[in-house]
Amino acid sequence: MNTCTNRQTEPPVWARQDSVRRRYVREMFSRVAPRYDLLNSILSFQLHHYWRHQVVRTLRLVPDSRVLDLCTGTGDLAIELARHLGPAGEVVALDFCEPMLRMGRTKAHKRGLNHTVWLHADALGLPFAESQFDAATMAFGLRNLIDKRAAFREIYRVLKPGGKVAVLELTRPQRPPMTWLYDFYALHLLPRIGKRLSQADAYLYLPMSIQHYEDRATIAEYMQEAGFANVCYRDLTFGVVCVHTGVKP
Repeated sequence: MNTCTNRQTEPPVWARQDSVRRRYVREMFSRVAPRYDLLNSILSFQLHHYWRHQVVRTLRLVPDSRVLDLCTGTGDLAIELARHLGPAGEVVALDFCEPMLRMGRTKAHKRGLNHTVWLHADALGLPFAESQFDAATMAFGLRNLIDKRAAFREIYRVLKPGGKVAVLELTRPQRPPMTWLYDFYALHLLPRIGKRLSQADAYLYLPMSIQHYEDRATIAEYMQEAGFANVCYRDLTFGVVCVHTGVKP
């Protein structure tokens, strides 16, 4: 007698938008934190420094600005912001993964950037009152959030009127031959490199999460729904990354 059962196959973690993915992301980044900076430099061919610099330039901040850097990771964008502002400004660097934050705190301390505050908190429930910041940034974090609309609503809430947001994220190039070259690198080479240097699953998650990431126009719609004006986006490095910007009226 043959018995058949219909068992639903659970979607892979990069295709989920629930607490399972949230927990996975936090645990994954906790594991890779010690080698995260090294791997970033290797896998991006050092371009991640240029991309973050472009985000800071885009914001055109005055020296006494107060800036919130969400999903700060090991703090490279927060450190770039703090350098740009100088001691007259303040950067609040926030992440929900404590091992990554520890790396950032250490780097900032070594560089004498004591006007940076490091905060263990969730981007989907910011522990701030309304209208606290002149600008908000996020680098390579939006793709991992389980509710992007909620993230933009929270950013809008804590920005002052006239405050700016800039989100930098890895994306899939839109035009061949870059699309083909990118897919070959991301889906075949990158997981192999990651397996040799760090946690194999982390560098399988990375390209697959980019494949499942919303397109540029959809992210812009999320920002507009949250209330942002002057929403636009700009590709860098042939569309490997994209910068989304907007202003709170």
